[in-house]
Amino acid sequence: MINKIKQARLDKLERIKEAGVDPYPAKCARTHTIKQTLDSFDEFLKSEKEIVLAGRIRMIRAHGGLTFANIEDQSGQIQLFFRRDEIGKEKYAMMKNLDVGDFIEVKGILFITKKGEQTLNSKEYKILTKSLLPLPEKWHGLSDEEIRYRKRYLDLIMNKEVRDLFVKRTEFINNIREYLNNDNYLEVETPVLENIPGGADAEPFITHHNRLDIDLYLRISLELHLKRLIVGGFEKIYEIGKVFRNEGISTEHLQEFTMLEFYQAYADYEELMKFTEDFYATVIKKTFGTLEIKYKDGVLNFKTPWSRIDYREVILEKSGVDIDKYLTKEDMQKVLREKKIEFDKMAGRGRLIDQFYKKLVRPKLIQPSFLINHPLDISPLAKEKEDDENKVQRFQVLIAGSEVGNAFSELNDPIDQKERFVLQDELRAAGDKEAQMTDDGFIEALEYGMPPTAGFGVGIDRLFMILTDRENIRDTVFFPMMRPKSF
Repeated sequence: MINKIKQARLDKLERIKEAGVDPYPAKCARTHTIKQTLDSFDEFLKSEKEIVLAGRIRMIRAHGGLTFANIEDQSGQIQLFFRRDEIGKEKYAMMKNLDVGDFIEVKGILFITKKGEQTLNSKEYKILTKSLLPLPEKWHGLSDEEIRYRKRYLDLIMNKEVRDLFVKRTEFINNIREYLNNDNYLEVETPVLENIPGGADAEPFITHHNRLDIDLYLRISLELHLKRLIVGGFEKIYEIGKVFRNEGISTEHLQEFTMLEFYQAYADYEELMKFTEDFYATVIKKTFGTLEIKYKDGVLNFKTPWSRIDYREVILEKSGVDIDKYLTKEDMQKVLREKKIEFDKMAGRGRLIDQFYKKLVRPKLIQPSFLINHPLDISPLAKEKEDDENKVQRFQVLIAGSEVGNAFSELNDPIDQKERFVLQDELRAAGDKEAQMTDDGFIEALEYGMPPTAGFGVGIDRLFMILTDRENIRDTVFFPMMRPKSF
């Protein structure tokens, strides 16, 4: 069926060319967007000023010497009216070669039909693009998610809600930038290709540099290069960029995602907690107009201050397990087996605790809050707490049972950092692919001295997914990674 429709459109394309018309011209004489036209409709109506609009045909129907059509640009839709006597028999006859999906340019004067519809009385038209494939006739948001993700352009064409979602995402990111810029943060860029990946527990992607004949890694976080910049003298910096983690895909995880990280010198994690809740609340209020965000069957309330939740205490409360009583990797493995939780046999005690927490505890924590007092062995880049060497100066932002923010008082003791990297190397040698690698270049930078610093990171895609009440993170990304498909 599609082949027949495509052939019919190819035949129309040939007729257009035979008439000496370029079906794919480079120039367009548009004078106004459709939204500008509708917003100033009364003014244009009184002045009878000719305007030129352009867009994709969404509907077209002919009645003898009259034709009605709708065109759409990014800003909206408007009805067009064509009269054979107005545009000429030959030009009107050529309209038979137009289809829904084609782009056209139209010059005319605005008027209101007897049914009260705002319409452009078309004096001239010009084809801008001849489409060869038909738009879906019955879309209804496309129930087949795979098609929506593979052919996002069709999803955007047919579903205004999806287009509006991505416009809102851009607004959200712009508001993030505005907040940080207004607080004198400097936006910077750091390398995507790294000799040593660091800053997170994750398995990296490996690539090869042909000219240098060396293997490199796609970055798994922005952290270690940003902290080098703090060493270099910058005091407030941030970056919004892609990071890559070669691990599982789920409704909350993508292997390529957008990360925000910011760092402030001469600050600690407690100061950053106050900053972060105001940052979230301000950006959310500006983007969505409220601090009460609908999520599933409930409401997330971002009014500050947020509650503080102790890591050990909440695990004990929600699961009955006191992690301080399980001091070895083998002890934690036994607990996970008893709770029937699958786990990575190569993981150390810290990651086993984290897997336990993520499975049994975190999904129960819904309202915006801070998780604090993490164990040292799951936080290799954070400072120890002054009153408890087994815990660190760290917080995570928890919303709707997910982690959407992670922050530390950054470790700036190069000797301590080196020792923690050695422990990570031992875990990696034992088979833990997500354990961090020693970055000697970063250690050397710390040896020159980094001031007390607090740092924060969040995956923007996941945060935006929650704020827009989506069930799948792929909904918030234009082109999520899909398994290749043969056509």
